[in-house]
Amino acid sequence: MKQEQVFKEFCEQVLSFNSSIRFVGIADEHGSLLAVSERKGLEPLLNPEERSQYAITSATRQYTRLRWQYLLGNIEYATSIYEKLIRATVPIIDNDNRLAFVILMSFDIGTDNFNGIIKNNILPLVSQYKGQLLEEKKQMGRRTS
Repeated sequence: MKQEQVFKEFCEQVLSFNSSIRFVGIADEHGSLLAVSERKGLEPLLNPEERSQYAITSATRQYTRLRWQYLLGNIEYATSIYEKLIRATVPIIDNDNRLAFVILMSFDIGTDNFNGIIKNNILPLVSQYKGQLLEEKKQMGRRTS
């Protein structure tokens, strides 16, 4: 299916930017994972069920953050630094300023340049793919109605 290929290709490209990226996923606005990519040889810290729960929680957090954009400006991304990894989420907003997708990523702990990786590589890729991803979202809506 073309849709799955677009999401998987996006995740694979993000994963290829830096060897410190452990995991990349893309979830819809409800937190349903559409595609994931993991670094080869990675021992995941979360099982598939926990990963799905994390995606739902991340989408919910993005909704909360979007509420404050009118005062604070647009959110580029959010990060959390844990003992065992660094997590980052990037919202993809549609033309009506609604959450369309959430990009989920994790980095190895100690990745000092994760901010640069996100700003210099991942955000430009999101901009490049945004139109295509939003078009896929429209197609998904047409198939379910």
